[in-house]
Amino acid sequence: MTPGTIRTGVGGWTYEPWRDNFYPADLPKARELDYAVNHLGTIEINGTFYRTQTPATYAKWRDAAPEGFVYAVKALQYCVAKKKLAEAEESIGRFLSSGLSELGDRLGPILWQFRETRQFDPDDIAAFMAMLPARIDGVRTRHVVEVRHESFACPEFVALARRHGVGIVVAAHDKHPMIADPTADFMYARLMQSQEDVPTGYGPDELDRWAGIARMWSEGQCPAELTYVTDGDVTGENAADGSARDVFIYFISGAKLRNPAAAMALADRLANPA
Repeated sequence: MTPGTIRTGVGGWTYEPWRDNFYPADLPKARELDYAVNHLGTIEINGTFYRTQTPATYAKWRDAAPEGFVYAVKALQYCVAKKKLAEAEESIGRFLSSGLSELGDRLGPILWQFRETRQFDPDDIAAFMAMLPARIDGVRTRHVVEVRHESFACPEFVALARRHGVGIVVAAHDKHPMIADPTADFMYARLMQSQEDVPTGYGPDELDRWAGIARMWSEGQCPAELTYVTDGDVTGENAADGSARDVFIYFISGAKLRNPAAAMALADRLANPA
């Protein structure tokens, strides 16, 4: 079996402190995206979360990215702000038809981030997942949800996501539940605990640990050290199924200053295993 592709990256590419430790001092701001896409494997786009973008903007982002690079797109927050997600079909449709297909093969997972107050409602979540299309204008889509309320840490939610082929964010954060159950043909992690006093955000041992986790995911395995809702001993539904999975790992929040260095350090470990 050929393992899936592992990509590491950060959220966004515009952050003033990165001028001192990621971007070259003499790099024009207008070229920050060009630099970022050539030094990272993926970027989770933040701007799409706050406002609707145009097809021309998506096309510009596509043209900036080299072959093999993909963007994760953070879905417009308004789409998942309604009390009942089942009532969001119109806003979800508008967002998905706003130009995402212009990214073509540079389109990676679409991230739907739920508010911390949203609790698991099986009927509502099922209705929401049923709205997520497998393609937009012929371009393949992959969907992933980030849940931040403990009520989602239940077998019924995992089963729903698995039924619809929707990924669940593996969140490394003290206040968010970790649900590492595989539910799609890819894995998506958001690591949010980088430290400012560590030049690479995470120490060598922790980077080695995540490199090992990423490799296991790419080979269709489930690392026993993570937290699962179903079959916590990684047997049964969470056993290695022999199916390669693409892996997306983003360094988000925490000591944001260090996140590009963390992403590149992890990528180096993956490319050059000890």
